[in-house]
Amino acid sequence: MSHSVIQVEKLGKRYRIGKRLDNTPPRNRVLQAIGNQFSYLVKSLSEPAPDELIWALKDISFSVDQSEVIGIIGRNGAGKSTLLKILSRITEPTDGRVILHGRVGSLLEVGTGFHPELTGRENVYLSGAIMGMKRAEIRRKFDEIVAFSEVEKFIDTPVKRYSSGMYVRLAFGVAAHLEPEILLVDEVLAVGDAAFQRKCLGKMGDVAKQGRTVLFVSHNLVAVQSLCNRAIWIDSGQLKDAGSTADVIAQYLRTSYSSVQQQKWDDISAAPGNGKVRLRLVNIYPEDEAKAGIIDMETPIAVETQFWNLAPNARLGVTLHLYTEQQVVAFTTASSADEKWGGQELPVGLYRSVCHIPGNLLNSGNYRVTFLIVQNSDTVIYRHDDIVSFEVQDLKPRMGQWFGKEPGVVQPLLNWTTDFLGAGASL
Repeated sequence: MSHSVIQVEKLGKRYRIGKRLDNTPPRNRVLQAIGNQFSYLVKSLSEPAPDELIWALKDISFSVDQSEVIGIIGRNGAGKSTLLKILSRITEPTDGRVILHGRVGSLLEVGTGFHPELTGRENVYLSGAIMGMKRAEIRRKFDEIVAFSEVEKFIDTPVKRYSSGMYVRLAFGVAAHLEPEILLVDEVLAVGDAAFQRKCLGKMGDVAKQGRTVLFVSHNLVAVQSLCNRAIWIDSGQLKDAGSTADVIAQYLRTSYSSVQQQKWDDISAAPGNGKVRLRLVNIYPEDEAKAGIIDMETPIAVETQFWNLAPNARLGVTLHLYTEQQVVAFTTASSADEKWGGQELPVGLYRSVCHIPGNLLNSGNYRVTFLIVQNSDTVIYRHDDIVSFEVQDLKPRMGQWFGKEPGVVQPLLNWTTDFLGAGASL
């Protein structure tokens, strides 16, 4: 039966905002620093003015059961790292309290908990001792930690001479292998290369399967979706939402991304265009109404355009160019493929044309649409670059150890077949 191993009750963390005069001559900065420290000491004895304070966290409450894997998401500066630092006892809260049951291993930022003058070997034993482990326990795991970290040649070198990648590999190896009951991991994994991230995420999955508790801060929503049972969304220092990973991520995405998925002009005189054609609407939306505006890789997409044809009997068509964020054309498509209207003469009036993009086609990423009205299939009479934009999210849980973005503009779901050719088939 599971029980709470982390209890956070009305947690708050307040910081005083400091100011510095950058125009001070260098020779006077030492004297100024002494004066500032004295002034700060005097000011700290009195209640600071409200505009000098900032709440990094405010009234946060939640609990985590044993063996749960919790993802913590939110924008940069939301307070996620501050929360983990309080849970790790690196900093004290201003309000509220935290109750922890079990040993805590944390990987919050490169170098946390390591002494730069000590060797890698000495830091492994020091970190284990800080977590309350016996020397025999550390010795039993030592070879596994070194092998995972891939720093065998440098294990007896002071860690101040390590690269950031070597530093974080050893730090993660210690945090994950010394069997803490609670493991706290911040976005520090982004420091490593793709192979290292794959290895670390796989190890985190193994830790979770062993019944230990993991709190994982990350902007990689695929990893959060794949590894975590529940998610917590922190926004501007406050608990915005908590619950099932899929529901929390969906709510976060609905409010956190500012892609321009629709442009609309109801007044024809103010609408973009010219004497032959004017736009009324360009809109991108998921065809699955349950998605509520979120476009993921599996979702069929509709690109709707409405335009006024101002010239009688014009042969007009709509062409769309879809661009990636690297200015690569993902594909081009045209309404001439419409069997009903393709190449037909259009009376004056308002028209609606919809392009259907199937699910399991586009890779995750940001896309922009360039809109063209073409006359007689060969003459562009109006063009509007980057008229709308949207983001395709990769939210499908994965079973392997890699949660990064796959290469390529498209990622179609293709049919594969594998046949057994027989044990005696010649090589």
